[in-house]
Amino acid sequence: MNRLAVLGASGHGKVVADTAECCGWKIVEFFDDAWPERRRNGAWDVVGDTAALLANLDLYDGVIVAIGNNRIRQAKLAQLKAMGARLISLLHPDCTFSRYASLGEGSVVFAAAVVNADAIVGAGAILNTGCSVDHDCRLGDCVHISPGARLAGGVSVQDLSWVGIGASVRQLVNIGAQVMIGAGAAVIKDVPDNVIVAGVPARIMGPGV
Repeated sequence: MNRLAVLGASGHGKVVADTAECCGWKIVEFFDDAWPERRRNGAWDVVGDTAALLANLDLYDGVIVAIGNNRIRQAKLAQLKAMGARLISLLHPDCTFSRYASLGEGSVVFAAAVVNADAIVGAGAILNTGCSVDHDCRLGDCVHISPGARLAGGVSVQDLSWVGIGASVRQLVNIGAQVMIGAGAAVIKDVPDNVIVAGVPARIMGPGV
């Protein structure tokens, strides 16, 4: 764990970089398509854009995508994987991740998050600060569980969906693909694909974005 490339110099990227250092990565460098105008992201250097990263993959022991937009993160992960990048996942040392749970490549689990037994988390997921994913949950690829969100046991969240900050999802509920769940929502029944839901209890507010 010597040199890590982080694609996406955002605020989310700062948390990814900080987590990486907590996990023992010695050198963390950012790449972002706003380079060369953007050369710093907090404490870290931005050293190139996506093309520069793809041209220099052999210099890095690991690569991770730190882009909050689920669709863009998915596309960048696919591009990097096709080029043979050494995609890694990160588990913050202050998270709780069951030895009986599984985590897909390119995913991040931040401080104080809890993932319990037999949960399955797909590739490119973000499990943000202080969220909880209980037993037997199934999370698809490139989902984002926001800070403080709670998934009870047996919940499924399909690809590219986003559970907003502080939202709660009742046990055994299925959330479809490309769904956005609003902050503080209480989801008590299944949610179809491609919608926005919000409220207590949550209801469909409109089509997805």
